[in-house]
Amino acid sequence: MAFVSEEEKTEDYLFKIVLVGDSAVGKSNLLARFARNEFYPNSKSTIGVEFQTQKLDINGKEVKAQIWDTAGQERFRAVTSAYYRGAVGALLVYDISRRQTFDSIGRWLNELQTHSDMNVVTILVGNKSDLRDAREVSTAEGKALAEAQGLFFMETSALDSSNVAAAFQTVVKEIYNILSRKVMMSHELKKQDAPLDGKTVVLQGDENQEPATEAPKSGGCCSS
Repeated sequence: MAFVSEEEKTEDYLFKIVLVGDSAVGKSNLLARFARNEFYPNSKSTIGVEFQTQKLDINGKEVKAQIWDTAGQERFRAVTSAYYRGAVGALLVYDISRRQTFDSIGRWLNELQTHSDMNVVTILVGNKSDLRDAREVSTAEGKALAEAQGLFFMETSALDSSNVAAAFQTVVKEIYNILSRKVMMSHELKKQDAPLDGKTVVLQGDENQEPATEAPKSGGCCSS
């Protein structure tokens, strides 16, 4: 790994993203397809939690997505709840051929919101879109739920790779865009501010403006 200065390190980002949903909806295969372009037709239920890091280039910046595969089985829920903390992105996955997994989305969304430290960029993913003849949840139903909850939406197939990369990239790009907007706002404020002693600033254009404590650099919540 090439040596980079502390200043250069600030241009790299590490985003924690969690895969959430019932057991056997294909979370592990979505991760395997995205991270390694692999698919395991006979993959067993994930025991505990595992994660992989995938690098993406967004607007010339290297972004690392640390993707956690959270076991969907109920007996592991107490174990995996801690892994929601610090997540800034989530893929909420159901199986289009099993309606009960779609019906569980509300509970998973509530759990995600309960255990997350901040607002999480979330995409609702209807997986196994290749099982057209076995479909139990229509695309329209998925879209309607996503719109009602303010989520992104996409149908994927880990088997034939359809939309897998796009789903992960949608989440990562949105997180990056949110962070970039915060950084830009911070820079604009710095341009407008006239520093006095490094600890307080006075806003220009108002002689009666009270000194204000300089805000910390934004973006700390979304990188590590």
